Amino acid sequence: MMTHLRGQGHEILGVSYDRGYRNLKEDFNMFDVPGLHIVAIQNRVSKMQTAIKNLKSLTGGIDKFREFKKTVFNDFQPDIVLCDFEPLTAYMATHRDLPLITIDNQHRMRYMEYPCPTILRKDAVIAETVIRAFVPRPDVSLVSTFFYGDIKNERTFLFPPILRQSVLEAQSSNGGHVLVYFTQECGSFIDMLKDFPRERFLVYGAGRDNEEGNLTYKPFSLDGFLADLASSKAVISTAGFTLMTESLYLGKPMLALPMGGQFEQELNAHLLDDLTYGKNGRNLDSESIGDFLYRLPEYQSALESYPAKDNSAIFAKLDDLLADDCALAREAQEKRRNPVQPKAGQN
Repeated sequence: MMTHLRGQGHEILGVSYDRGYRNLKEDFNMFDVPGLHIVAIQNRVSKMQTAIKNLKSLTGGIDKFREFKKTVFNDFQPDIVLCDFEPLTAYMATHRDLPLITIDNQHRMRYMEYPCPTILRKDAVIAETVIRAFVPRPDVSLVSTFFYGDIKNERTFLFPPILRQSVLEAQSSNGGHVLVYFTQECGSFIDMLKDFPRERFLVYGAGRDNEEGNLTYKPFSLDGFLADLASSKAVISTAGFTLMTESLYLGKPMLALPMGGQFEQELNAHLLDDLTYGKNGRNLDSESIGDFLYRLPEYQSALESYPAKDNSAIFAKLDDLLADDCALAREAQEKRRNPVQPKAGQN
């Protein structure tokens, strides 16, 4: 998205943290802010460790906030703020009365109707509350999604998932292996894979670089990982949005293992299963893995109708919103601040 904006002649200052900041700072003018983190143990959110890590990251936060305010808003003086679910920029946009456009997948859970199982309804309410707290008053929401439900207001627009250019250019094939990816330690699950000696698993995220029976552990490499993804026959991973949508674009069924206590991943896995693009591995055991592998032809058949699209639609909408000194974005801001009330006698 930032590459597109720069190509359109816009002056950009990016705000991010940790990996986002490190990945972007060589190519863009960036400001590093404190960020929130989730700590998981055995694929379940640890509330205590998450709280401790976030408290540590906020040390010296007031000085950093003053620097952020001066550098990003006083010195740079933006005309508009585009927010990928980063709360500091969202709050400052509102404080400075600047148009605010969200570009993310989180606002599916606020502005889009979706099927939600009974067991997750309480978590859905909590998730929407958190989203409102992070980004209280967006003027326009550009929502990336692989499930298309009804939208709740006229300032929300649904688009295919945003994909990296390298993914769009990747050639999909079937090398017969199953790609396995974890962002946290998940040794108990890896042990289950040994029960399927006829399958070949390429495992990323385990911190190892060796072979053990039917498991090949690989160190992380951006290009190597994408090549193994594109040539896989299926994917087993946590239910994060990015890898899930890259897998769907490349036609790879996924066994999604949602992180316990993280509603967004629970929803991703549920919708994936609902569309028959893969299996929700919420209650994971060896039988679930076997069922997933057995049903691969069914998932692959469903994926033949998956609407694999590039980023052109969301690029075009963003260009429209920014044209003529952000005229349409400012119009949406005015509509949010002063919604039209129905006349007496109208529904």
